[in-house]
Amino acid sequence: MQLDFAELTADEAYRWLASTVTPRPIAWVSTVSKAGVSNLAPYSFFQVVCDEPPTLMLSVGRLPDGRLKDSLVNARDSGQLIIHLVSQPLAESMNATAATLPHDVSEIDQLGLSTVAGDRVAVPRLRAAPVAFECEVAEIKPYPAHDPRHFLIFARVLLAHVDDAMLADPRHVDPAKLDLVGRLSGPWYATTRDRFGMKRPP
Repeated sequence: MQLDFAELTADEAYRWLASTVTPRPIAWVSTVSKAGVSNLAPYSFFQVVCDEPPTLMLSVGRLPDGRLKDSLVNARDSGQLIIHLVSQPLAESMNATAATLPHDVSEIDQLGLSTVAGDRVAVPRLRAAPVAFECEVAEIKPYPAHDPRHFLIFARVLLAHVDDAMLADPRHVDPAKLDLVGRLSGPWYATTRDRFGMKRPP
């Protein structure tokens, strides 16, 4: 089978890309609006892009009606966000925050999620997340430039919180303890419980 993407609609392209580029890590992003309302939403177009400076990237699409999502607006206005990683025990809560709520309604409050204040950013951090990155916005890049459908947020990591219970030793995380979930397609997710090791060649 061959797919000519010039002949596909945006929805068809999304379906093929999202169902083949898997599993994808999930960024569970908290932000705060100008009015002080916290927002929490998951994004699976997410990755590490640089270690110097330490930078994460997430791609935020528009809402079906073309409006900008709260995460994007809040990050743009405040220049701050916290990116949490999602362990398997948090999967249901993460999925619940994918619901589209009014701009003045907080997913964190709606679900009764426990948070603590950020240390470097004025954004709430989820108490239960095994890893959380406090970030400042380095750049927001509309893509494609002539008719932006997505916005790439480059988030510079200021401070990371790693649950001590997730560590294999003082310098390494134990992936079995971290127990993250990844995004597949449709309603499907994967865990990181099945693993195998390979030594990288010199």
